[in-house]
Amino acid sequence: MKLYEIYTSIQGETQHAGRLCTLVRFAACDLRCRYCDTEYAFTGGQEVTRQAIVADVVARGIHLVLLTGGEPLLQSELPELARDLLAARFEVMVETGGHRDISPLPAEVVVILDVKTPGSGESDRNLQTNLQRLVSKDAVKFVICNEADYIWARARIIEHRLLDRCSVLIAPSFGQVDPKNLVAWMLRDKLQARLNLQIHKYVWPAETRGV
Repeated sequence: MKLYEIYTSIQGETQHAGRLCTLVRFAACDLRCRYCDTEYAFTGGQEVTRQAIVADVVARGIHLVLLTGGEPLLQSELPELARDLLAARFEVMVETGGHRDISPLPAEVVVILDVKTPGSGESDRNLQTNLQRLVSKDAVKFVICNEADYIWARARIIEHRLLDRCSVLIAPSFGQVDPKNLVAWMLRDKLQARLNLQIHKYVWPAETRGV
């Protein structure tokens, strides 16, 4: 598996924001979102076995594990790694773009599905069947670059009845949308989604790379 880094910090976003978490970041991504904040993981990394990754996670002793990237589902062994970690009694999350099939993941994995808005430049890559696979433990995330993105996301939320099926996260693109404006739009429409700020960027504002 092409591993970029493993580190333990807080979970900076998602419905589990603020919890201690070990992050396993894989290299490479087949999307080029305009707002991407992990471009450094597009290249590099090193080949590491699943067993070595599990041993590293176990040694850190933190119950919550996030498999992320880059795009983690580019790693052919990711479902097996998730099974290994679940067997070791970890709570396993996978954060993935909306464009790769999530069905190979074990049912116990918490999926964070990052559906790409038009502002990302990659919205035509979204795989609609993924939305039908989400259940109550999972979350769908929309990164909002402007009000048009918000209106587009609201339409998807309503069309797929996402609020009835999983957590719905609305995230302002950092430095691009004022969170106050996003909250105002949500209040205007009474949209019962969850505002999702990247809290690691507030805890460590001077860092170019955080959680």
